[in-house]
Amino acid sequence: MNPMQQMMQQAQRMQRELAKAHAQVDAEVFTVKKAGIVEVEVKGTREIVSINIDEAALNPDDKDMIEETIMMAVNEALAEIKAAHDAVDERITGQTKGF
Repeated sequence: MNPMQQMMQQAQRMQRELAKAHAQVDAEVFTVKKAGIVEVEVKGTREIVSINIDEAALNPDDKDMIEETIMMAVNEALAEIKAAHDAVDERITGQTKGF
């Protein structure tokens, strides 16, 4: 087998490894709790699984705070998912931008 064929096989193997690792991240559920009142669960596919709000926080006067807390929790969960995907890329390819 010549060097070019070996390099192509290595690249294909790396692509399969990346796809498998990203599928594992996609199947994972990331949970973030904020301010003790909001918990958000997001799949690695960036699909929101659940949002739980502590009943004690359900005061109409706290509407703005609750909305901001939910936004922060969702954004943090999405950042964790991105970090997990970046870690997969770096582990397999040595780069954080994928293969």
